Amino acid sequence: MSSESHTTEKNLFGFWIYIMSDCLLFATLFATFVVLKNHTFGMAPVSELFSMPYVLVETMILLTSSFTYGLAVLKAKDGKKNAALAFLGLTFLLGLAFIAMEINEFLELIHEGATPMVNGFLSAFFTLVGTHGLHVTAGLIWMVVLMIQIMKHGVAEETKSKIFCLGLFWHFLDIIWIFVFTIVYLMGAI
Repeated sequence: MSSESHTTEKNLFGFWIYIMSDCLLFATLFATFVVLKNHTFGMAPVSELFSMPYVLVETMILLTSSFTYGLAVLKAKDGKKNAALAFLGLTFLLGLAFIAMEINEFLELIHEGATPMVNGFLSAFFTLVGTHGLHVTAGLIWMVVLMIQIMKHGVAEETKSKIFCLGLFWHFLDIIWIFVFTIVYLMGAI
């Protein structure tokens, strides 16, 4: 086994450890949210707080970005640099749209006086959804760096490994969002 292959395996193992630690982080945030979800203290009902059509559009944008990222991976495996870059760029734009919608939702809530300091529910909501948003933002920064590397070096074996790791991260964030959508928004609408 070459030293480069051994390094790649170690990096992948380390990345899986990171993903597992992120699972623990989000499990803790979800547990906190579930405990605090009924601590609304005189606030309007949660079902009136969110616009479900808005959140559904936000969700579809993020899920579509997962699909476009998958297409980028397929093009990278085939060594099609320009097609991989195009799909990474599209994924980036979708992720950016998701973040813009999330920031807009936060600003509207804050404008209505629904800030994290109002009650336990809002504190847990902003922490959980905000942490997911920070992870998506980190993924977008990583994606830009990866696109620059692909432009400079093409789709080399080392780059394919990085594309794979970012793909794991990106799909992980989509899975987390499905839980956020279900537990925070859908269950809150009931």
